Amino acid sequence: MQIIRQTEEELARCHQRGLIHGACHTYVGQEAIAAGVCAHLTAKDSVFSTHRGHGHALAKGLPPRELIAELFGRATGCSRGRGGSMHLFAPEIGMMGTSGIVGPCILQACGGGYSAKILKNGTVGVAFFGDGAVNNGAFHEGLNMASIWKLPVLFVCENNQYATEVPFAYASGIPDVGRRAANYGIPGFELDGNNVLEIERVAGDAIARARTGGGPTLIECKTYRTRAHAEGMGDFTYRTKEDVAAWKERCPIRRLAERCEHLRSRFDAIAAEVAELVQQARAFAEASAVPDAATATTHVFAEPRTSPPPEPPRTGRELTFVAATVEALDRAMADDPTIFVMGEGIGVRGGNFRTTLGLYAKYGADRLCDTPICERGFVGLACGAAMTGTRPIIDFMFIDFIHDAFGEIVNQIAKMQYMSSGRLKMPLLLRGCGGVGHSAATHHSGLYHSIYSHIPGLRVVLPSNPFDAKGLMAHALTSNDPVLFLEHRELMQMKGPVPEAPYEIPFGQARIVQPGTDVTVVVLARMVHHALQAAEQLAREGVSVEIVDPRTVSPLDIESIRQSVAKTGRLLIVDEAFGPCGFASEIAAQIADAGFNDLDAPIKRLHGAFAPTPYAPSLELAVVPDVARVIQAIRDLMQE
Repeated sequence: MQIIRQTEEELARCHQRGLIHGACHTYVGQEAIAAGVCAHLTAKDSVFSTHRGHGHALAKGLPPRELIAELFGRATGCSRGRGGSMHLFAPEIGMMGTSGIVGPCILQACGGGYSAKILKNGTVGVAFFGDGAVNNGAFHEGLNMASIWKLPVLFVCENNQYATEVPFAYASGIPDVGRRAANYGIPGFELDGNNVLEIERVAGDAIARARTGGGPTLIECKTYRTRAHAEGMGDFTYRTKEDVAAWKERCPIRRLAERCEHLRSRFDAIAAEVAELVQQARAFAEASAVPDAATATTHVFAEPRTSPPPEPPRTGRELTFVAATVEALDRAMADDPTIFVMGEGIGVRGGNFRTTLGLYAKYGADRLCDTPICERGFVGLACGAAMTGTRPIIDFMFIDFIHDAFGEIVNQIAKMQYMSSGRLKMPLLLRGCGGVGHSAATHHSGLYHSIYSHIPGLRVVLPSNPFDAKGLMAHALTSNDPVLFLEHRELMQMKGPVPEAPYEIPFGQARIVQPGTDVTVVVLARMVHHALQAAEQLAREGVSVEIVDPRTVSPLDIESIRQSVAKTGRLLIVDEAFGPCGFASEIAAQIADAGFNDLDAPIKRLHGAFAPTPYAPSLELAVVPDVARVIQAIRDLMQE
C-alpha cells in the first residue's frame, strides 16, 4: 500500500511539473483493494484492469520505475512508452493490460479463466473495474459466461462512488454491486474497500475456491478516490471538500497502522524505505531515453513465420467449400490442444452452416463450446484467452453479428500486440458467412471487408473456392495475428478440388484465376465466379480478360495487381459491397499511384448499391452486381 500511495503522490507532483504528457489517473485512497487481492496471486495468474490501474500493476509486482517511466513516455516504461497512464502492460508478471475503455477487462478475465480451463494449469483470471462498469453490458455478459462455465475468475468492483463525475447513486437502480452476484448464481460480497485485512481474507477464499474448480466470485469493495478523476481536472463541481476530507480520515494505510499499533516502528521503516525506492524510480525514469521514432509502427502485426511450401496441385478429389474448412480445422485441433471454438450452435449441432460438423464428438464440450447470444461477451473472452496461451476461434454464423463486438475487435484485439510491444500475441480467428443471396435481408447479408481492413492489426481473408478456403484456413490457424475469415454464403456448398494432404496458403498472395491480355478484373469471393462467366462470354467477342483474386484484403497483394495492369493496360475492380471508401477505392488509388504510366484507360469500379440489402428478390438483384453488369462494365472499359 505504501508503494502505491507514494508512487501515486510522486506522479501527481510530476504531472504538475509537466513530466507527464497525457492523463494521470491515480489510485490514492483505494490501495487496500489491489494489495489485498494481489497478495494471493502468482506471476502466472492474469490480471486485467481498467484506466485507473496503477495500483493493480504495482501490487502485481511492477517496479515503480517502470510505471513512472511509462507515464513519462520513456522507452524503459512497462509499455515502452506506448501506453501512458491508461495502458499498462507487463505480461511477464501476469499484468495483461489496462484499458481506457470501460468493461473489456471483465470479458478478458473470463478469457484468462477459459484458458485455465483448457490448459488445466490452475491459474486464475482477475478483473479490476470501477462502479461505472457494472452498468455496462460487459458486466452482465462476463458474469453470465463465468457462471455457466464455472470459470476460475475473480471479479473485483472498486466502487469509489463515481464514474468520472457521475455518482453511482444516480447511475444505478440497485444501490449495491455485490448483491448482483446472486442473479448469476455465484458468490457475492460487499466489503469495506478501505479494510485491507477483510479484503485479503475474502479474496483469498475466493481465489482458493476458483483454483479448485469452485467457479467465479464477485467482490464489491466500497471505497473512495481522494484525488480528482485525473490530475489537473476540477474536483468539486460534483462532490464536496467535506466528503473528500471525511474519506481521507478512513485512509486504508492509516487504519491498518492504527490496528497494528505494536508494529508502528516497522511501518515507519517501510514508509522510509519506500520513499527512497520511489525517488530512485523517478530519477531512473527522468534519465531514461525516449522511444526511437523508428519503432512507432513496429509490432502492429506478429513477426512473419517461415513461408510454407508452395501450394500443392489441384487433384481430382472434390469437397464443398465448408467441408474443406472443416478438414483444415479438424487437422489443426488434432495437432494443437490449445484451440477451442465458440459460437451459437457449433457444438453437437455442428453449426448453422456445418462449419464444425463432427468435431464435438471428437474434441468435447470445452473445445466446441456453445455460447449464449452475447457476441461482445465471447469475443472479449476470446481476446483474454488469446493473451493467456490458447487459440480461440469465434464462429459468428453471420458476419453481420460481429458488429455487436466492434469495440472489442477494434479497441482491444487489433491493438493488443502493438500496445504490448509484441510481448502479447493474438492468435485469434473470427469467422462468419455473409454476402447477398437467399433473400436474407439487411441483417444477414453483409461482408464488411472494407471496414475491417481499415483497422491496423487485423488480417482480413475472403476465399472464393474450396481449395483456397482450406489453405487459407490452415494458415489462419497457425497465425499469431487476429484473422477475420469471411465466407460467402452462396459459395459454401460449391464443390471443387481439394487435396487431402495438409497445406497452407500464406496471406497477401493473390491468385491469377485466369490469364488475359486486354483487361484486368480484380474480384473477391462470389464475384470471382461472376467474372469467370463474363470472361467466357467476352472471349467469344475477342476480349481477353485476366482475373485476379487477391484472396486477402489485409494484407493486399497490390504488386500482383500492378503487374497484371502493366500487361493489360486496363483495370476494373468488382466488389459486391457498396462503394464509398471501399476495397475498390483503395486498389484504384494504389494503382493510380504505382502504375499510372501503364494505364491505357481510366480505372473503373463496379459496386453494389449504396444501400442496405433489401428482402424481395427483385430488389435484392437490383443492389448487387451480376454477370450481365460485369460484362457491360468490361465492354464500356474497352471503349475508353
